[in-house]
Parts: sequence; C-alpha cells; structure tokens
Amino acid sequence: MLHSIPTSGLGPLGAPMADAVSRCVHCGFCLAACPTYRELGQEMDSPRGRIVLMKEVLEGHLPWEAAQPHVDRCLGCLACEPACPSGVPYRDLISPFRAAASGRGTRRFLERLLRVIVAETLPYPTRFRVAVRLGQTAKRLGFPVPSALRPMMDLIPASLPSGASSGPVCVPARGTRRARVALLAGCAQQVLAPDIHAATVEVLTRNGVEVEVPAGQGCCGGLSWHTGDLAAAREFAQRNLDAFPLDVDAVITNAAGCGSAMHEYPMILKGTGDEARAEALAGKVRDVSVFLSELGWREPFRETRVRMAYQDACHLANAQGVRQPPRDLLRSIPGVDLVELADSELCCGSAGSYNLDQPEIAASLGARKAQAVMASGASVVASGNIGCLTQMQLHLRRAGARVEVRHTMQVLRDALAPEGRR
Repeated sequence: MLHSIPTSGLGPLGAPMADAVSRCVHCGFCLAACPTYRELGQEMDSPRGRIVLMKEVLEGHLPWEAAQPHVDRCLGCLACEPACPSGVPYRDLISPFRAAASGRGTRRFLERLLRVIVAETLPYPTRFRVAVRLGQTAKRLGFPVPSALRPMMDLIPASLPSGASSGPVCVPARGTRRARVALLAGCAQQVLAPDIHAATVEVLTRNGVEVEVPAGQGCCGGLSWHTGDLAAAREFAQRNLDAFPLDVDAVITNAAGCGSAMHEYPMILKGTGDEARAEALAGKVRDVSVFLSELGWREPFRETRVRMAYQDACHLANAQGVRQPPRDLLRSIPGVDLVELADSELCCGSAGSYNLDQPEIAASLGARKAQAVMASGASVVASGNIGCLTQMQLHLRRAGARVEVRHTMQVLRDALAPEGRR
C-alpha cells in the first residue's frame, strides 16, 4: 500500500509502522481470521480496515478521534498475521501506533480511571493482591459500582489461592542436570494461580533442569506495550534486561502474553541504545512447552484417562508460532484423548485487559469459547496463558459447565509418576 507517512517525525518506531502499512495489499484474507470483524461485521473493525485508518492518521488526513474506537476494539490477538499472504507484521503497527497516539482521544473519565487502576495494580503482585481483596470486600458488602468499573468487579474471584509470591530462588535439577534456565515469575499469575509456577518448576526440575528465578525482575511490560504506554513498557523491559542472566540455556516463560512481550523487547527498546541487549535476551526466551520439547521429555507418566481439549493462547500460537509442542506433550500422557476445539483460532476475549476495556465483545467471545469447549465433550481444557484460563473459567461457570480449566504445566505435573501429585 502506497503511503506518505512522515517517518522522521515519528521517532524510532515510525519506520516499522510505515513498513507494516506498505506491505498490506488490501487482499482481505485477514477478515475471516479477525474476531472483531466476525463479531461486528464492519470493515473498520478488521485488520485491513484498521491499517487504512492508522495510515490516514499517521499521514495527517484523519483525526485520531475518528480512528480511536476501531483501534481500541482490536484485541491484538495477531490472528491476522498467519492469515496474511503478504506477511504484514501487524504487531509492528498496532502497538507502536497506540504508543504514538497515547494521550490523545476522547475517552470518558471513568474509562481513563479504569486504565490507570489496571496499569498501577496488575503488573505489581503485592498491589494487585490488595486490590483484589478490596474488590472482594466491596462485592461482599454490596457497594454500588459505576457501570464502567463493573466488568472489573465481575472478574474478581470469590477467593484467592494460598501460596507465596515467587521470590528469587534457585531450585536444583533432580538427577543428572541437563540444562539451566531462568524463569519469569509473572505478575497476575502469582496472585491468581501460583500453582502454575510451582507446576512449572516441578516439571522442569524433574526433567533435569536447574531453575533460577532471578532477583530484581518485574512485569514483562506486555500490558503497557499493548495499551500504548511506551514509557512504562520500556521501564519494565530495561529492568528485566538487567535482571536476567544470559549465561543460561533459556529464559523460560509460562504465560503466552509474557513470552510474546519479551520477544518484542527489540521493538519496545528501539532507539534507546539497548537494542543489542534486547536482541540477546529475546533470543533466549522460550515458552516452557517449546523448551521441554527441544530438550526431550525424560520422566515417565502414569496413565491418565481423560478427554481433554487444548485452547491455543493467541500470543503463543499467533505471536510466537507455537502450536504443536504443547499438544505433543499432552498427547504423550498415556490415556489422554486430546481433542480440538471448533474455531480454535478465535481469541477467547481475554487479551490482557481487553475484557475490561471492551467488555461486551470480550463477553461474546468468551461465551463462544465456552460453548466450543462444552461441545467438544472434554472434561478438562488446557491452555498456556493465565488470561485465557481466567476467561474460560468465568464463562464456563456462567454456562453451568463442570469443565476443569488447567495450565498445560499443571496437567503434565499432575500426570507425573511415581512422584506426581493428584
């Protein structure tokens, strides 16, 4: 697509945005892959339509306010990328564009307040835990809540699991050491599902991997990056550059969104002088399922007879291109009947803070995903991202379904023999 985007005035992210725009040939293959286009049926709520809108804004022909509702409605699921025959790097456009447009627009006060609350709590486990506790108290006492904040209150769990936050630690490999890795502890996952971290460590160590959880690490920065807060995303990224050692076999993530964000550190830190370090760290990042598949599974499983569905997390399947490794690991458990979901390529509607920013669309996508899980006949559904797990739990519960929602590492840990837990 021809353009006249003034890249020199857009800083270091201008050229990647212009390149993404120029690669689009307007073919429309992305439309069928886009969840919001399938939900709303509007060209402007498709990747192709948004690319045109963003191009017009960047060229100065269209005010940001005219494009904002449609850009805000983008999940950032990147389902358009594998569907695109021209190889448009949509990720190099949507997040940098949101960063370039940060501070502009016409969001209502309560919408802005919600974004501030999320940005100041979710990436910080201690703050997030306190916020969840306060929300639980407010729900229990029946405090009135403004409509803009109601989706956030609806997502607050009735209880929080016990388990300490993941502080710095080094857990030795069991048996002969085959590898040494550094593990990203995560943010919301520490509060909502600390057992995922425990399962990941146990699976790795039982397969001969020494696991270090580096001190000084923090949020991956994905939430900030995807909502256009470039300054915060850079701060988080630089903190992790300083915290994570490179003399390890891999930097392990067990949340799809976090892994995707760390792979984007070279883009996030473009123009800061930290690009080389960002490239080095990003090159070490592996989703835990990929790392285990490359290393080779060592430990025996006990038979586990169960019909199980696997849900692709968007930032694992689309952003990182990881589809087969988690399926192969789950299928290696004797007795597991792994089934595919209908429309498995469609986002569940979580997408970071999307179910707070766009609750109607997110709820529709969540309900559709829950129906697909129920139609599969599975009694367990596994996935590799805390947001997907939380979203599926919510909508399966609303549908009255008794389907267990588990992280892939929890399933593998529980099937280990003879020391595996059940």
